[in-house]
Amino acid sequence: MATINWPQFRGPSASGVAVGSKLPTAWNVEEKKNLLFKTPLPGLGHSSPIVWGEKVFVTAALSPKNNDLKVGLYGEIASVEDDSEHEWRIYCVHKRSGKILWQKTAHKGVPKVKRHTKATQASATMATDGKRVLAFFGSEGLFCYDLAGKLLWKRDLGILDSGFYMVPTAQWGWASSPIFADGKIIVQCDIQKGSFVAALDPATGKDIWRTPRTEVPTWSTPTLCTVGGKPQVVCNGWKHIGGYDVKTGKSLWKLTGGGDIPVPTPIVGQGLIFITSAHGRQAPIYAVRPTATGEIVLPPENMGSMHFGWGTVRGGAYMQTPLVLGPHLYVCNDAGILSCYDAQSGQRLYQERMGTGRTGFSASAVAADGKLYYTSEEGEIFVVQAGATFKLLSQNPMGEVCMATPAISENALYFHTQGHLVGIAAP
Repeated sequence: MATINWPQFRGPSASGVAVGSKLPTAWNVEEKKNLLFKTPLPGLGHSSPIVWGEKVFVTAALSPKNNDLKVGLYGEIASVEDDSEHEWRIYCVHKRSGKILWQKTAHKGVPKVKRHTKATQASATMATDGKRVLAFFGSEGLFCYDLAGKLLWKRDLGILDSGFYMVPTAQWGWASSPIFADGKIIVQCDIQKGSFVAALDPATGKDIWRTPRTEVPTWSTPTLCTVGGKPQVVCNGWKHIGGYDVKTGKSLWKLTGGGDIPVPTPIVGQGLIFITSAHGRQAPIYAVRPTATGEIVLPPENMGSMHFGWGTVRGGAYMQTPLVLGPHLYVCNDAGILSCYDAQSGQRLYQERMGTGRTGFSASAVAADGKLYYTSEEGEIFVVQAGATFKLLSQNPMGEVCMATPAISENALYFHTQGHLVGIAAP
């Protein structure tokens, strides 16, 4: 049976993998080839679509002053100067027709924290447990609706200022997405001062537990990992990569180091937890055993231990969350260089470039039907055959900027581009 529900960032368990879907290899939006629909969505948003049943949910923020994005490979740290009143919206779209079923304005006001020139004020992906849908707009709050669009509760978590830790005036905007885990809502809030990870009651939004983190700002979404019936929340970081008991918030294991601006989400596959980052002096890939405890230290490169399957200080990704499909781990960097590893041993099987090398890649990969889908910032979708050898199957233009990770439901792909929600499916 094909994957129907895609309830959070990167779908079930943040894997990015859909089961049983038959997806097209090639399409053309302009010529309407394998185009299911193209629905205009006003506003800027890097949030990925999520799907429950026949409904697709996505967010955007509207500014009357500046709805521009500066994409590409550049290292500027500047914030967008925009003190106009914004409108933070939630859209619910029918997944087959593209019709907007409902839309809600969660908040209006001047943003409390600025965004980066490549970011938006609606970059966090929504999450659903099939009864509720969550939209997290950082300093503007966490909002919970039912699937018909009725507001159930909202929660102000204070000023969540995530920006460059070395230059606090460089505000970059919020991106960490909420998840549902073990009957709780989990939020990872790594900010300039007072970082924490917390579990909230889905019925009320109140804290069940909150654990402080000695951490600089990060943009990673937490992941649920369950081993031997014991669930843990895994968080990426720089000063504190680690696992937390989902019931109590107690720290289970901790790892320090790597890239100092962590973005990718931890993923679970082949019995290991894969964590990567890339900024500053290191670009590591860590393959951590879920049974790790206490303070752990990476052993000599590519050597396993009781806490690590393997690890390397080179080859990690800055923006993209990696993907495990079958026995292979796929890691793509922000210049479109894709590496395939044996997930168990860490042996690199290939390293190939997608695109010209002048185009940025920020969206994370998804996979189904033996194919991987990689999205460039300029909206070119590269379809790669899964396996130990690199084979590019097609390149498909979306016709506009695309920074968001796509979603998969049954036999369709859903892309949130700069101005639209686009459904791609064979007739």
